[in-house]
Amino acid sequence: MLITFARAIMLYIIVLIVMRLMGKREIGQLQPFELVISIMIADLASIPMTETGIPITKGIIPILGLLVMHLLISIINLKSIRARKIICGKPSILIYRGKIDEKQLIKERFTINELQERLRGNNVVNIGDVEYAILETSGQVTVIQKPNKRNTIPEDFNIMPDYEGIPYDLVVDGEVMHDNLKAIGRNYDWLRKEVSKFKMLPEEALIVTFDGKGQIFCQKKERK
Repeated sequence: MLITFARAIMLYIIVLIVMRLMGKREIGQLQPFELVISIMIADLASIPMTETGIPITKGIIPILGLLVMHLLISIINLKSIRARKIICGKPSILIYRGKIDEKQLIKERFTINELQERLRGNNVVNIGDVEYAILETSGQVTVIQKPNKRNTIPEDFNIMPDYEGIPYDLVVDGEVMHDNLKAIGRNYDWLRKEVSKFKMLPEEALIVTFDGKGQIFCQKKERK
């Protein structure tokens, strides 16, 4: 029992490291070769995890082999457009200039109902509002609405909004983010002074953020 528990923890750590080395894609954004490798890694890890008679290296070595394979294919994808098309495929246009391409639907084995479902997932209810719908190599559908149906942006009204930048977390659950303080050119003394305006210490804050406009959001922890 204890041996199985230890093997499971060891394999979990190894698989976690391997998946982190593979990159930060979400499952729905995996390319076909990445999905295949992920499934194979899970299968390889499950066998030595429960079968104590099988050496744990029988699972670790193939997993590392798949990691090497993944890295090689990723490098090939970066270097060769032709290889990229073979390995990952290429996007398919399901709706072109407002018209559904039935041949592409049949080729990709997509039904009208599935297409409508994907459009609703992109917050598009009326299929007549779509100018282009592109089936990406990851399986996701990118939707481009007709010009008169798109959401307006400030540029449409010749308005230039102020630059906002990204907000920085300065305190998270009572822990001061010193790297972020350094990134905005501030120090702990400045942080303590600003947080004191909210009648608390930085270590007492649940969250403290600093945005591009210099505004601070601060909320105190309810628990100690």
